[in-house]
Amino acid sequence: MIQGSIVALVTPMDEHGAVDKVSLKKLVEFHLEQGTDALVAVGTTGESATLDEEEHCDAIKTIVEYAGGRLPVIAGTGANSTSEAITLTRRAKAAGADACLIVTPYYNKPTQEGLYQHHKAISDAVDLPQILYNVPGRTACDMLPITVGRLSHIPNIVGIKEATGDLSRYRKIRQLTGADFAIYSGDDATSCEFCLLGGNGSITVTGNVAPKLVHDMIKAAISGDRETAFALDAKLTGLHQYLFIQSNPIPVKWAVSELGLIGKGIRLPLTWLTPDCYNAVRDAMHQAQVI
Repeated sequence: MIQGSIVALVTPMDEHGAVDKVSLKKLVEFHLEQGTDALVAVGTTGESATLDEEEHCDAIKTIVEYAGGRLPVIAGTGANSTSEAITLTRRAKAAGADACLIVTPYYNKPTQEGLYQHHKAISDAVDLPQILYNVPGRTACDMLPITVGRLSHIPNIVGIKEATGDLSRYRKIRQLTGADFAIYSGDDATSCEFCLLGGNGSITVTGNVAPKLVHDMIKAAISGDRETAFALDAKLTGLHQYLFIQSNPIPVKWAVSELGLIGKGIRLPLTWLTPDCYNAVRDAMHQAQVI
């Protein structure tokens, strides 16, 4: 089971929006040095919605190659078309990804039965560990705990990223799944409490900017060290808030560029962080002592 601080990696781009592989390598090395436990390649934070299939799969392959087996790579392979999600998952397996993260189909609003059949079809088609991803604030589709419980009985569906921010969801999902089923927080602001409840880690945006601090906080929370976890999380509260002052990944890409790790590239329809937000994000970075 992959546990700990799992960073939803930004995809660095040049000023024209092309993927910057030099900076991508720099990011992988940075996270290895900082103690990040695993990386998510081309998830929401990695701008999966605006990369075409070849760019998407090439970025996953590149991150796997750069990681070189030194930390697990989870590939974002979700889509609102089941056939497309199967294709992306097959290609992620071929690229050497350790697992995949599959978001609930967005926009078309499937029923709970539709969600079950969608994920079952992907699991039947590709023998790769699969992590469900529930983020109704973005997808307009909420995978209910009862559906998660049903899907957890499929052997290669191994966990869920639960991003509602509702801590009661952890208890409901755990009651319906086995001990070997991983439950990850997908909400940075509540990830400390989530892991203290028994969660297996956090798939984190904040970890792009303060990876060591997030790693240490999640480690303390998983071990049940409440005092240490809360003390470390207190330094991260500004980042948890202001990395979402505009749509993710706009603020986090600005913050990572401030660290000198990537250039100022983002892909339309997203635009670069507006100057009126600079001080809030920069102050949060100071609070976390990363600048």
